[in-house]
Amino acid sequence: MEMYGKILIKCKMTVLTGMHIGGSSAFSAIGAVDSPVIRDSFTGEPMLPGSSLKGKMRTLLAKAIKNHYITQEPAKDPEEIKRLFGTAGDNRKQEWPKAARLQFYDAFLVNADTLKNRSGMTEVKFENTINRLTAIANPRQIERVVRGSEFAINLVYDMEDTDSLKSDFTNIARGLKLLSMDYLGGHGSRGYGKVGFTDFEVVVKEGECPEDVDLLLKILKEVEDYGAFSLQA
Repeated sequence: MEMYGKILIKCKMTVLTGMHIGGSSAFSAIGAVDSPVIRDSFTGEPMLPGSSLKGKMRTLLAKAIKNHYITQEPAKDPEEIKRLFGTAGDNRKQEWPKAARLQFYDAFLVNADTLKNRSGMTEVKFENTINRLTAIANPRQIERVVRGSEFAINLVYDMEDTDSLKSDFTNIARGLKLLSMDYLGGHGSRGYGKVGFTDFEVVVKEGECPEDVDLLLKILKEVEDYGAFSLQA
């Protein structure tokens, strides 16, 4: 049955290992960090663009649902992916664009003061690559958001029909679980960008939800076990 409403999904994302989501270094002074993190222009503090979270979740879900490590063009994603994340459509095939049901907000630090009083919000990691043929070193400095940083995550889900609501929340949870066992940002194969999600809230802000809100919250809270897994030795 068709319907319309909005559900706010809130949680906290904790950075478990140094995370690098890059900003511009086009005008860096000589001797400055080669690869700085992206920052909120209003506060100067590190931030997490909603597009970074959305893109990573979509890629991981597409791989998982397709059950293949090679991804395809977004327009060829499974329907449940396009339903959540949207698609630009294809005029050649007379496929109309599909608006995303899931909206991602930019995420900002919630414990900036604590980090400032401890050791700072970011750290500089020195990396070094060696040319195998010439043995010439190529050192560089990468700025990372420090371990223990906490970001407020806000998502808005558009209720459009009763049949797919529970399955959509199951896929949202699946995407967050996959991300908890993967990484966010760059250099993940070197240990960067491990994150965990906790403190979930589900609030119906507009319309009437046909599903039990406590059940939807329970589906999302399963993600928290995967964050704990990331912390285990």
